[in-house]
Amino acid sequence: MDKIKLIVGLGNPGKEYERTRHNVGFLFIDILESNLKNKKIILAKTQTFMNKSGTAVLALIKSHKIKPENVLVVHDDIDISWGKFKFSFGRSSAGHKGVESIIKTLKTKNFWRLRIGIHPIQNTKYKIQNTKIKADKIILKKFTPTELNVLDKTIKKAVSELETALSY
Repeated sequence: MDKIKLIVGLGNPGKEYERTRHNVGFLFIDILESNLKNKKIILAKTQTFMNKSGTAVLALIKSHKIKPENVLVVHDDIDISWGKFKFSFGRSSAGHKGVESIIKTLKTKNFWRLRIGIHPIQNTKYKIQNTKIKADKIILKKFTPTELNVLDKTIKKAVSELETALSY
């Protein structure tokens, strides 16, 4: 991960999507911008809709002459518990439409990902016994102020791990 040259936060453009779970990638870039000092890394927020993220990432890779393995894509992950995150490399999309678009457009899954958990296990408002909640009901929900505080701490932990990895 020490060869990262481009960090792309996934999300949807527009006011109606601000501070939604699907825009965790954008929130990550906002926090990272103020933390990455003296690093020659390009930070970007996709300005295509989530399902077209591959188009934006390909354009960035081409214009900056960067290999996919030197890219970190930051996105929400409904399969990861709230307050948690995981770095991964070369994995399938696991149904995430933005990541699916990137894999299809780049014709490879060999890029880094930071998957930030949005599964609302601690929020009883979403708990439904023995029933699957539709992903759309979760990913397009706006964060509450309390949730934003937890998310801020989660992102800062991920930024710290990333900074450590980039310093090697």
